[in-house]
Amino acid sequence: MNRPSTLPPGAQGGTATEAGSIDGQVRSRSFAILFCVSVITAVGNTGMQSVLPAIGRTIGIPDPMVAAIFSLSALLWAISSPIWARASDRHGRKPLILLGLAGFALSMVLCSVVVGAGLRHLATPMVIFVFFLLARAQFGLFGSAANPATQAYVAERTTREERTQWMSTLAGAFGLGTIIGPLIATLFVLPIVGLAGPMLAFALMAVAMLAAVVRWLPEERRAPPPKGKEPAHLALDPVPPMKPQALWRDPRLVPFLAYGFLVAVCQTAMGQTLGFLIIDKTHESPSAALNYIRMAMMMGAIAGLLAQWGLIRMFRMSPRHLLRWGVCLAAAGNLITAFAPDYWTVVLAYTLCSLGFSFARPGFTAGASLSVPQEDQARAAGAIAAVNGVNVVLAPLFVKLYEMVPPAPFLLCAAVLVGLAVFAYSNGALRRAGEAATSEDEATISILEKSEEAGSA
Repeated sequence: MNRPSTLPPGAQGGTATEAGSIDGQVRSRSFAILFCVSVITAVGNTGMQSVLPAIGRTIGIPDPMVAAIFSLSALLWAISSPIWARASDRHGRKPLILLGLAGFALSMVLCSVVVGAGLRHLATPMVIFVFFLLARAQFGLFGSAANPATQAYVAERTTREERTQWMSTLAGAFGLGTIIGPLIATLFVLPIVGLAGPMLAFALMAVAMLAAVVRWLPEERRAPPPKGKEPAHLALDPVPPMKPQALWRDPRLVPFLAYGFLVAVCQTAMGQTLGFLIIDKTHESPSAALNYIRMAMMMGAIAGLLAQWGLIRMFRMSPRHLLRWGVCLAAAGNLITAFAPDYWTVVLAYTLCSLGFSFARPGFTAGASLSVPQEDQARAAGAIAAVNGVNVVLAPLFVKLYEMVPPAPFLLCAAVLVGLAVFAYSNGALRRAGEAATSEDEATISILEKSEEAGSA
């Protein structure tokens, strides 16, 4: 059986139509594999998040410290993501995707061992917390390699017109994972392994996905085509390149990073406090509340899938529309949560928040990707991954704020999201998200580059 060719159209025997068809089939298969990688990662992270409140309260770890388990991992994620993004430029996307999956599997195995030790009271809660923190940190250090490599892989193989839909599809993969994760997490709470079972199961899933990437994901090595002869899905965007050291100060990218960071902070605040909020609203034991937490997270994930796989495509929503609608819906959801009298109102509010965040996240990701040229895609993906990760460092503060004044974190997030709605309407880069670069943008970039040259001189 002959393997499908990974050469570009016209670089092999046969007609150009046949070559293009083969290349399209390879691209579709590759994107399907990356979709599954994103699903598995989301399954593990949200599945772990759904059982974490029960783990913390069963072992005796204070609630803010339970939220802090993700903090060191998030900090390492933010630091290492740009580094892995640059490495993917040198070594290719596939090796970094493999490294990310391996880091994810390692972290889950170590977390399951630590949780098992805590449930058997082999050490004090504080010792278990420290080892749990370090075990989770492996994901932030090595698991972060997959995200920017995956995004850059897709960006290099899509046109500007396709990119918003493909970015929303990848975001939809995370949404699908957030449904599956909480749903199956409780199925792996087995008699022998207990609450450590889900993490061990997620590690095995990651190993299986790693084998699939090794076997079926191609890493095309194309020589640069003659000028003006680039295939449509690899043609450079009409956006001028930016110096590497200026990426974080690029006026085209900075508004998206600021928007994305604050959106991620609000989404993390909701996600990290949800389990504790539901335990308190239902007045159930931590283990008995797992089913209520699972139901709420499933409803939120279904709303996310409706947004990313249905509404965005149905209404052909552009990045600027997603940026505006997303924060408005999420702000309304936070306001309802702040004054929710019972469990079902919390579920409704969380569903509305998830719908909003599922608009906002692909909106800022696609907008940021479209704001820079192809040669900057990996580094832009690293910057996006960094702002998506570092926000988790603030999660313990929101959980502590919830302990002190329960409505406070949700009111604070609502205020931030309203401010972002104003920002999305008033900022030039966000207002034109998804459009081609303007002469005004290019003039601003030229001024910035000249000031940098003067500074270096």
